[in-house]
Amino acid sequence: MKSEDKFDLVLDIAGVLATNFSPLFWRELSIEYSISYSDLIAFKKEIRDELWTGKITENEFWHRLRKKFPTIEMEGAKIKLLSCIKPLPAIEQIPLLSEYVNIHLLSNHRREWIEHIISPVNHYLKSIIISSDVGCCKPQAEIYLIANTYVSHDHVLFVDDQEKNLKEAHNIGWNTLLADEKGEWMNSLSTFVKNSSEIRRRDDYESTTFRF
Repeated sequence: MKSEDKFDLVLDIAGVLATNFSPLFWRELSIEYSISYSDLIAFKKEIRDELWTGKITENEFWHRLRKKFPTIEMEGAKIKLLSCIKPLPAIEQIPLLSEYVNIHLLSNHRREWIEHIISPVNHYLKSIIISSDVGCCKPQAEIYLIANTYVSHDHVLFVDDQEKNLKEAHNIGWNTLLADEKGEWMNSLSTFVKNSSEIRRRDDYESTTFRF
């Protein structure tokens, strides 16, 4: 199928194509280094926006973590974080899906931490928008507008595992699908792909949020 004949599928990474490293990473740090879990979560919330929008480098993140919690062994923590980010079954479907849809990634993340996830499927992707690369993050409207410049159709489906991230996508006319932990959203996606040609031919369709 030609690219111009496909609809656009925009996928989150964490919770959709790969596991979320939080809260597991912070729990493991708490246990291994006898640090209060609530203190670690407070640090995570404090640094979140700067980390995801690229206002600080990855090295600065680790520097601040070590300064706040001196007992943490940084090299071990780095290995632990990456080990918490594992591919989910959906990533294996990317090659097949790419025959029917144009696939884009839109994620709040650090490219350094998900390169091992996206590298094997990179050539199947039309665009990759990572928050730390573009200076804004979901649910800010700006990042959706950036991603919207890469889609080729009015008919777009966005998949994310956090409902708060669906609103702005819906506001720009995208259909949205909330991913569940069990991965049952993949069945809903298959149905959506099969029906996409009929939906795209309609002039009066409205963007929809799917919760299956």
